[in-house]
Amino acid sequence: MTYWLLKNFVLGPLILTLFRPWVIGREHVPAKGPVIFASNHISFIDSVILPAVLDRRISFLAKSDYFTGRGLKGWATKTFFNAIGQLPIDRSGGKASEASLRTGLQVLARGEQLGIYPEGTRSPDGKLYRGRTGIARMILEGRVVVVPVAMVGTREVQQIGQRFPKFKRVGVVFGKPLDFSRFQGFETDRFILRSVTDEVMHELAGLSRQEYVDVYATSVKERASSAREQVMKERGGTSGR
Repeated sequence: MTYWLLKNFVLGPLILTLFRPWVIGREHVPAKGPVIFASNHISFIDSVILPAVLDRRISFLAKSDYFTGRGLKGWATKTFFNAIGQLPIDRSGGKASEASLRTGLQVLARGEQLGIYPEGTRSPDGKLYRGRTGIARMILEGRVVVVPVAMVGTREVQQIGQRFPKFKRVGVVFGKPLDFSRFQGFETDRFILRSVTDEVMHELAGLSRQEYVDVYATSVKERASSAREQVMKERGGTSGR
């Protein structure tokens, strides 16, 4: 109920008014049945723009950190993410990743729409990075089609670390649904999972026109973080002389 109130009467109309999203490929969006939307991820607002242009409810798999904050801010954040259809997942791997997979499959089993960011995190610099194979397992085990979707211009509206967005027009491009039913029965084959994931990323690169980099975005972020820490240590050592 809260989701529809926000979408139709509060947040949805506000998003459509402030960002005036243009849409290409709306005919590729299935009118019914389970479907996975595989999207690039270049801004925090991706997760509010996409639901605003879709008629049916969509749920996203979001990092569990958004649901574990304390105090009034933590409560407000958790309430907001629940209201817009975000589902908490643990990205630590192992059993946690398996639980996340099951959460997504439950959404699909109900015949609903599921949004996934194959890169696993927001792009640190606007480039498109290597996809995680979890999306391939979801596609094959859920036996659903996947619609690639490119968010356009959202990074210019709100970059990482930017608290408030700029009010500029953004775009959403839906690609043709991808059918991987030919790979049914190979849900545990890591070569098939990588092939499916790479095909999805190839479609995303074409739709978004982003430069593709065949490394994980998390690795790029970790290297950047380590470099910053090293610089801080060196500066600290210099100032102490």
